[in-house]
Amino acid sequence: MKAAVFHGAHDIRIEDVDGPPPLGSLDVLLRPYWCGICGTDLHEYAMGPIVIPSHPHPLTGATAPQILGHEFSAEVLEVGSGVRSVRVGQRVSVMPLLYCGSCYYCRRGLNHLCQSMACVGLSFASGGISELAVVPASHVSVLPDSVSDLQGALVEPGAVAAYGVDTAQVRPGDTVLITGAGPIGALASLYASALGARVFISEVNPTRVALARSLDVGEVIDQSKIDVVAWIKDQTEGIGVDAVIECSGNERALQTAIASVRSAGRISQTGLHTRLAAIDPMVLSEHDITLSGTWCYPVTDWPRIIDLIARGRYPVEKVVSAQISMADVVEKGFETLLSPTGDQVKVLVNAR
Repeated sequence: MKAAVFHGAHDIRIEDVDGPPPLGSLDVLLRPYWCGICGTDLHEYAMGPIVIPSHPHPLTGATAPQILGHEFSAEVLEVGSGVRSVRVGQRVSVMPLLYCGSCYYCRRGLNHLCQSMACVGLSFASGGISELAVVPASHVSVLPDSVSDLQGALVEPGAVAAYGVDTAQVRPGDTVLITGAGPIGALASLYASALGARVFISEVNPTRVALARSLDVGEVIDQSKIDVVAWIKDQTEGIGVDAVIECSGNERALQTAIASVRSAGRISQTGLHTRLAAIDPMVLSEHDITLSGTWCYPVTDWPRIIDLIARGRYPVEKVVSAQISMADVVEKGFETLLSPTGDQVKVLVNAR
């Protein structure tokens, strides 16, 4: 079968590989439809292996070379003898986090913090940018007819964004600043708006500014032209926003978040920082500000996110800027997304 395989930094190949591993009694065989390219994938391509194991993973035994893809929808082709939750022919979205179920965090329901966590498409035999994949049946959720194949591939990043907003305890009527209008920032904006918040979005990249405006969920601040902190204070009677969802993973954006939130406000650090960032902790103390990190999402969130999409409350498809074939995944996917002059935000790969 054909698959996009990571071999090392700047070395992803579309190649013929052996078929997926044998189907276990609680597994399902999938034909992937659409798969998103995630920021984690980009980090692996640019600087990896980082998450992709160079030695056998303690939970899955996986090691590079690795079939990529963890944000995907698929059709069920075959089910194991013990599977009752899904049937052949159904369309599903894959929750890719794999966990041991017995460590300190798993026993407390915090499976996304599993001490030996693995991930489909990063540290597992299968991935979503391939013609076939085998995953545990417990990790797929059926898509209703009202959710498209493309939307099904966006449940995973949609869950990341929703967890960031939920961590900041956003409620109807709150004012919320989203820093960064990449895929997660755009999705966080859609989700916060669906909750009934007044949304502000700050971004400097012209392509992302345009995407943020096309979402039509709030006011977009082009930070290359406007002082974000002063503008926010002007819009909130000098108080600041109730919450900030920091989605850029950028030091300046984190500093902006702290300066823009009101006293006793909440900041959710959802974008991943790849380098150290300097802040003044005294400001957090003086203003009773809560700064919380987030990692992935609750592994049980798939049915809820799918339901929001199905009812039109969470139009995740609005963040997609390009749809490409597997054959073009390097040139039109990874290289374009990493290019300083790239004009894409969220790229989905047709795995069929």
